Amino acid sequence: MHSRAILPTPKASLDLTKKPSEMLDIMEPLREVRDGYLISLNLGTPPRVIQVYMDTGSDLTWVPCGNLSFDCMDCDDYRNNKLMASFSPSYSSSSYRDSCSSPFCMDIHSSDNSYDPCTVAGCSLSTLLKATCFRPCPSFAYTYGEGVVIGTLTRDTLRVHGSSPGVTREIPKFCFGCVGSTYREPVGIAGFGKGSLSLPSQLGLLQKGFSHCFLAFKFANNPNISSPLVVGDLAISSKDHLQFTPMLKSPVYPNYYYIGLEAITVGNISATEVPSNMREFDSLGNGGMLIDSGTTYTHLPDPFYSNLLSVLQSLIPYTRAKEVETRTGFDLCYKIPCPNNAFTDDLLPSITFHFLNNSMDDGEYGPAGVFGSFQQQNVEVVYDLEKERIGFQPTDCASAAISQGLHKK
Repeated sequence: MHSRAILPTPKASLDLTKKPSEMLDIMEPLREVRDGYLISLNLGTPPRVIQVYMDTGSDLTWVPCGNLSFDCMDCDDYRNNKLMASFSPSYSSSSYRDSCSSPFCMDIHSSDNSYDPCTVAGCSLSTLLKATCFRPCPSFAYTYGEGVVIGTLTRDTLRVHGSSPGVTREIPKFCFGCVGSTYREPVGIAGFGKGSLSLPSQLGLLQKGFSHCFLAFKFANNPNISSPLVVGDLAISSKDHLQFTPMLKSPVYPNYYYIGLEAITVGNISATEVPSNMREFDSLGNGGMLIDSGTTYTHLPDPFYSNLLSVLQSLIPYTRAKEVETRTGFDLCYKIPCPNNAFTDDLLPSITFHFLNNSMDDGEYGPAGVFGSFQQQNVEVVYDLEKERIGFQPTDCASAAISQGLHKK
């Protein structure tokens, strides 16, 4: 997750030679890896494909830059990983640095006027007043929960797929971070937040919405199947059969997607009373439940979380796998009999999340909880930004992927 001040959204530079029906929707495949979902960015001239995480908890889209110069500290697990492919602006004829007076530069530097980043870039007072200084936007540092990336804002051509087979669009002057060094952030990110830098915002589709259907964990690292990420009218049309919950508006973090948690039930038992800060904000803007595809596991505050564990323990009759808990850091692991290596969901009690006007199966500051991507698996999730609501529908995402031709046999 990452917070940024919200600014007026610049108009996206789209290929206006396309028919209006082809302008409305984008469909990109999402591929599951062990800790997230990847979208492929087709950048530059000639095009270079870079796989990055799809992240609803941040705005900036960034890619690793430089063949030998990209440096990721504390990223040993990803050494020699093919996901660390990088982009080189010098090899793209359509690439250039963003200017200090750009609204994106102001956004990345949390400024409400162009004087600040342009002053850092070395513009004189006279050129500032005349708005005639076009020096490159200064380097930025962008922080995440435990990581940080350092880079420069870059513009280049982005190519995306339409919802119809064979339809592609070119988005010239797409703005993204060209990152040369990171701490604990080995793979790039496509930001799907509500800020001006986000991918749907730059595509001009932020007032519409998007949807995804995350594959189950068993498909992780399977290159033969992916699931659709839909952006535009198609993502939100004919979706009234879903269960919707209203988006909460955070006074402090306006670019995030918040929802309100009313209750959690385990089987038919209500786990415990949900604290009020899981569905509303305090005077400092803290609270609410952040829905974040960039966070793997759902986070709940104590003592609510501990009470939920107690209810689960009382209902599960199997022997605890303490050695697995020690090795993995998970709180409850069990030795469950699997005849013929077949595991069925009815061996464990179901956990149902009840959001405001909705129900769905399964800190000290900022959000009171985070609804992570693991609990969003096999669920169609619709971000209806037009009506400011988020919808859920339990779905076999693998079957949905096969029906849309996203499974290679």
